[in-house]
Amino acid sequence: MIPEIGHFMLILALCFAVLQVVIPVGGTVWRLNHLLSLTRWLALAQWVCISLAFIVLGYLFLNDDFSVTTVANYSNTLLPNYYKLSAIWGGHEGSLLLWVWLLSLWGVAVSGLGRTLPLSMRARVLAVMGIISVGFLAFSLWTSNPFARQLLYVPTQGADLNPLLQDIGLIIHPPMLYNGYVGFSVAFAFTIAALSQGNLTTQWARWLRPWTHVAWAFLTLGIALGSWWAYYELGWGGWWFWDPVENASLLPWLTGTALIHSLAVTEQRGLFKRWTALLAIVTFLLCLLGTFLVRSGVLTSVHAFAADPSRGLFMLTFWGLVAVGSLTLYAVRSPTLIQRETLGAWSRELFLLLNNVIMLVAMLTVLLGTLFPLVVDALGWGKYSVGPPYFNTVFVPLMALLLVAMGLGPRARWKQTRAQKRGKQWGVIAAASVVGGLLFPRIYGDHYSAWGALGVCLALWLTLSMLADLRDKCRHASSLGQGLKRLTPSYYGMIIA
Repeated sequence: MIPEIGHFMLILALCFAVLQVVIPVGGTVWRLNHLLSLTRWLALAQWVCISLAFIVLGYLFLNDDFSVTTVANYSNTLLPNYYKLSAIWGGHEGSLLLWVWLLSLWGVAVSGLGRTLPLSMRARVLAVMGIISVGFLAFSLWTSNPFARQLLYVPTQGADLNPLLQDIGLIIHPPMLYNGYVGFSVAFAFTIAALSQGNLTTQWARWLRPWTHVAWAFLTLGIALGSWWAYYELGWGGWWFWDPVENASLLPWLTGTALIHSLAVTEQRGLFKRWTALLAIVTFLLCLLGTFLVRSGVLTSVHAFAADPSRGLFMLTFWGLVAVGSLTLYAVRSPTLIQRETLGAWSRELFLLLNNVIMLVAMLTVLLGTLFPLVVDALGWGKYSVGPPYFNTVFVPLMALLLVAMGLGPRARWKQTRAQKRGKQWGVIAAASVVGGLLFPRIYGDHYSAWGALGVCLALWLTLSMLADLRDKCRHASSLGQGLKRLTPSYYGMIIA
């Protein structure tokens, strides 16, 4: 009976999600503010239902209810309780429930923290998030029910959790990663809501920026934790380097990084509005694409979920609907947002645009290498494998170019930078970096590495550029400590990043 309660809660959550989509539409059409106000309560009700379902699944794992297929497949009576709970997201069904729960939690955060938003804007944002919830709740209920029972044969022991997953890394890595994926749904929802109103303003960028930063931070932390986990679990053998599943999380990280820089220009100068909107849409579409690749079985990977054609077809259809709908809206609204954008020579805007272009090209090269074998196989042209040689050849030079731009951009000024004033400083730093890059690797012996020299050169270039900028910021202060106190948290964030 208890599994059925969890199943019922998911059905009820789906009903609330549908209402979260329909009611704001009615309120907008009929201009009824009380209907728009209901949206935040529907988001809260959806979160409560999914939370209860999540608690029920946790109870089933802790009590070894092997009549539930998910519990039988990923748990065992001998597992410690903390691994039993983390086993919830050790398999496809439970991890999808975690995904949906985090999505509903971000919806509650928007409804609570977004009280200063105009009522119509908040309702539209929550309606878009409701559409995403409907898709994933339907996916969970129809193809990946975590409460499905196996009544003919109930084992006395479960199949157990993969030993590689019995680790602290599993407990914290997936929730962080999923928070990043789900967080970008908020950026997507704000963008679609603003496009539907035909109003991409600097205020929109101001609303969007903190949500994007938090989502990017979670995704970065999730990727870093996964790398740390793989390092001490498998050693530095490169087993998961450029693994397709790892690429699935790298793709939105690259465009998400471009997005937070583009947002800075939109907020400060009112430029790149259409570009910023497109990046917000593409980043979330890449999050959905990664979910499809990992859960459809089209990828062969040590940590992809099991193959199931019905799941793959559902996710691909949902991804297609979201992609076509959002990009069509962008195409319709984009011509009305055209503005004259003039970039000054050596301006900060110019360097941020260069950052965006490099990140986008890097994303496309990784996307091509990840999808090419799948496309070729689907067309019946044979089996191909794209490995580290391709990715290292195309990706490393792009990142080297990015590091050069990273040393220049923060020291540039908005609108216009006097090249003569900065040119001498940049020249001194570049010369010191080259000398250090050529000499430093010789400390390590006779086997001189040109790649090592380049790496040291770029590291010195970036570090010395940041130190020079820090010195300039503190130059007019009475003391170094006083100068450091004047700096903003956002500046410290840039330096640390």
